[in-house]
Amino acid sequence: MIPRTHIASARIPNGPEMHLYARGGDHMILVDRDELMSTRMSGSEEALATMTAERLGSRPKQRWLIGGYGMGFTLRAALRSLPADAEIVLAELVPQIIDWARGPMAELTAGCLDDPRVRIVQGDVAGEIEKGGWDAILLDVDNGPDALVRALNQWLYEPGGLAVAKAALRRGGILAIWSAGPDSRFTRTLARAGFAVEEEVVRARHNGKGPRHLIWFAARP
Repeated sequence: MIPRTHIASARIPNGPEMHLYARGGDHMILVDRDELMSTRMSGSEEALATMTAERLGSRPKQRWLIGGYGMGFTLRAALRSLPADAEIVLAELVPQIIDWARGPMAELTAGCLDDPRVRIVQGDVAGEIEKGGWDAILLDVDNGPDALVRALNQWLYEPGGLAVAKAALRRGGILAIWSAGPDSRFTRTLARAGFAVEEEVVRARHNGKGPRHLIWFAARP
């Protein structure tokens, strides 16, 4: 088996340390011993964007907010799905993530950060949500609504944060949230917040294999 090589580390503000590793042609990011993401599994992260785009249809001049770059799977899928008049704001809390994307993972990044539709904001996605006027807000900043990666993110998944997200969406806009697994309590919380809620189970790998992840699509009526 090819050994795993440590490439770099970065501290999440008010959170744990992340580590970037490489094994052969693959990369993975871990927190402690937990693998957060890997180039071997991108299906559900891409579905976060493509399935949102399908639901929004051909709305003109769409404005999307993506919380968390990760390895860029969601951003690249969004760029493939959206026309030239779209705008995507990418909020990334950890600046080293962008450095890794432009450095050791530049081949995977494929120039997506330099697309004219993309504006990168270093900081907490919550501050961008509050600015409003979004057709889509895509959140993949935790492993789900338990804010496993950063405790301060818990507000995003509670009634107060969901009320802010709903107000920030244009009518018919979508709040899409990625999760490593189901959470029926959170589904009820979304519904009580006034969203029209859909749940989609998506496999981690494109071949229909790998872990089952879940995406909530919460539309503002």
